[in-house]
Amino acid sequence: MTGSADRFAAAPVARLATVTPDGPPHVVPIVFAVAECTIYTAVDGKPKTTQRLRRLANIEANPRVSILVDHYDDDWSQLWWVRADGIAAIHHDDSVCERGYELLRAKYPQYQYVPLDGPVISVDVDQWSAWGD
Repeated sequence: MTGSADRFAAAPVARLATVTPDGPPHVVPIVFAVAECTIYTAVDGKPKTTQRLRRLANIEANPRVSILVDHYDDDWSQLWWVRADGIAAIHHDDSVCERGYELLRAKYPQYQYVPLDGPVISVDVDQWSAWGD
Protein backbone atom coordinates (compact mmCIF):
# COMPACT_ATOMS: atom_id res chain seq x y z
CA MET A 1 0.00 0.00 0.00
CA THR A 2 1.53 3.32 -1.03
CA GLY A 3 0.67 6.97 -1.47
CA SER A 4 -2.97 7.76 -0.81
CA ALA A 5 -3.65 4.47 0.94
CA ASP A 6 -0.74 5.08 3.35
CA ARG A 7 -2.08 8.52 4.26
CA PHE A 8 -5.51 6.98 4.70
CA ALA A 9 -4.18 4.34 7.10
CA ALA A 10 -2.35 6.91 9.24
CA ALA A 11 -5.40 9.11 9.85
CA PRO A 12 -7.23 8.50 13.14
CA VAL A 13 -10.87 9.14 12.15
CA ALA A 14 -12.90 8.61 9.00
CA ARG A 15 -16.49 8.84 7.84
CA LEU A 16 -18.42 5.81 6.59
CA ALA A 17 -21.07 6.51 3.97
CA THR A 18 -23.84 4.00 3.36
CA VAL A 19 -27.16 4.29 1.55
CA THR A 20 -30.47 3.71 3.30
CA PRO A 21 -32.91 1.28 1.67
CA ASP A 22 -35.13 4.20 0.62
CA GLY A 23 -32.22 6.08 -1.00
CA PRO A 24 -30.79 8.86 1.19
CA PRO A 25 -27.14 8.65 2.23
CA HIS A 26 -26.18 7.99 5.84
CA VAL A 27 -22.75 9.13 7.08
CA VAL A 28 -21.16 8.36 10.46
CA PRO A 29 -17.68 8.96 11.90
CA ILE A 30 -15.68 5.79 12.50
CA VAL A 31 -12.32 4.64 13.74
CA PHE A 32 -10.72 2.08 11.47
CA ALA A 33 -7.67 0.01 10.60
CA VAL A 34 -6.31 -1.00 7.20
CA ALA A 35 -4.57 -4.19 6.09
CA GLU A 36 -3.70 -4.57 2.41
CA CYS A 37 -6.86 -3.40 0.58
CA THR A 38 -9.32 -4.11 3.38
CA ILE A 39 -10.58 -1.57 5.91
CA TYR A 40 -11.94 -2.72 9.27
CA THR A 41 -14.22 -0.92 11.70
CA ALA A 42 -16.29 -2.34 14.54
CA VAL A 43 -19.31 -1.70 16.68
CA ASP A 44 -17.63 -1.17 20.03
CA GLY A 45 -18.76 -0.75 23.60
CA LYS A 46 -19.11 3.04 23.58
CA PRO A 47 -22.66 3.98 24.68
CA LYS A 48 -25.25 3.70 21.92
CA THR A 49 -29.01 3.71 22.05
CA THR A 50 -29.05 0.31 20.28
CA GLN A 51 -26.69 -2.29 18.83
CA ARG A 52 -28.97 -2.46 15.76
CA LEU A 53 -27.29 0.44 14.02
CA ARG A 54 -28.51 2.02 10.81
CA ARG A 55 -25.10 1.49 9.17
CA LEU A 56 -25.48 -2.29 9.66
CA ALA A 57 -28.99 -2.37 8.20
CA ASN A 58 -27.84 -0.22 5.28
CA ILE A 59 -24.91 -2.54 4.51
CA GLU A 60 -27.20 -5.57 4.66
CA ALA A 61 -29.46 -3.90 2.07
CA ASN A 62 -26.67 -2.45 -0.10
CA PRO A 63 -23.03 -3.36 0.58
CA ARG A 64 -21.53 -0.56 -1.59
CA VAL A 65 -19.91 1.98 0.76
CA SER A 66 -17.44 4.84 0.75
CA ILE A 67 -15.01 5.79 3.50
CA LEU A 68 -13.55 9.30 3.56
CA VAL A 69 -10.56 10.58 5.51
CA ASP A 70 -9.58 14.22 5.27
CA HIS A 71 -7.21 16.71 6.81
CA TYR A 72 -8.00 20.38 7.41
CA ASP A 73 -5.40 23.03 8.07
CA ASP A 74 -5.63 26.83 8.14
CA ASP A 75 -2.80 26.63 5.60
CA TRP A 76 -4.89 25.44 2.67
CA SER A 77 -1.82 24.12 0.88
CA GLN A 78 -1.89 21.34 3.51
CA LEU A 79 -5.48 20.21 2.79
CA TRP A 80 -6.03 16.65 1.56
CA TRP A 81 -8.60 13.90 1.40
CA VAL A 82 -8.60 10.20 0.54
CA ARG A 83 -11.69 8.15 -0.30
CA ALA A 84 -11.98 4.38 -0.42
CA ASP A 85 -14.93 2.86 -2.29
CA GLY A 86 -15.74 -0.81 -1.91
CA ILE A 87 -17.94 -3.65 -0.80
CA ALA A 88 -18.72 -4.03 2.90
CA ALA A 89 -19.51 -7.19 4.83
CA ILE A 90 -20.59 -7.65 8.45
CA HIS A 91 -18.80 -10.28 10.53
CA HIS A 92 -19.71 -11.90 13.85
CA ASP A 93 -17.39 -14.30 15.67
CA ASP A 94 -15.23 -15.39 12.73
CA SER A 95 -11.60 -14.99 11.67
CA VAL A 96 -12.32 -11.67 9.91
CA CYS A 97 -13.92 -10.37 13.10
CA GLU A 98 -10.87 -11.40 15.13
CA ARG A 99 -8.50 -9.82 12.57
CA GLY A 100 -10.46 -6.56 12.74
CA TYR A 101 -10.34 -6.54 16.55
CA GLU A 102 -6.59 -7.24 16.48
CA LEU A 103 -5.85 -4.38 14.06
CA LEU A 104 -8.10 -1.91 15.87
CA ARG A 105 -6.56 -2.73 19.27
CA ALA A 106 -3.07 -2.24 17.79
CA LYS A 107 -3.96 1.17 16.32
CA TYR A 108 -6.09 2.63 19.14
CA PRO A 109 -4.86 2.32 22.75
CA GLN A 110 -8.40 3.22 23.89
CA TYR A 111 -9.44 -0.33 23.01
CA GLN A 112 -7.50 -1.55 26.01
CA TYR A 113 -10.45 -0.30 28.11
CA VAL A 114 -13.34 0.18 25.63
CA PRO A 115 -14.74 -3.26 24.83
CA LEU A 116 -14.73 -4.58 21.29
CA ASP A 117 -17.66 -6.96 21.39
CA GLY A 118 -19.86 -6.06 18.43
CA PRO A 119 -19.72 -6.97 14.78
CA VAL A 120 -16.84 -5.99 12.53
CA ILE A 121 -17.45 -4.30 9.19
CA SER A 122 -14.83 -5.17 6.59
CA VAL A 123 -14.62 -3.17 3.37
CA ASP A 124 -12.83 -4.68 0.40
CA VAL A 125 -11.63 -1.55 -1.40
CA ASP A 126 -11.91 -1.58 -5.16
CA GLN A 127 -11.06 2.08 -5.76
CA TRP A 128 -8.91 4.70 -4.00
CA SER A 129 -9.39 8.39 -4.84
CA ALA A 130 -7.41 11.30 -3.44
CA TRP A 131 -6.81 15.02 -3.63
CA GLY A 132 -4.14 17.23 -2.16
CA ASP A 133 -0.52 17.00 -1.20
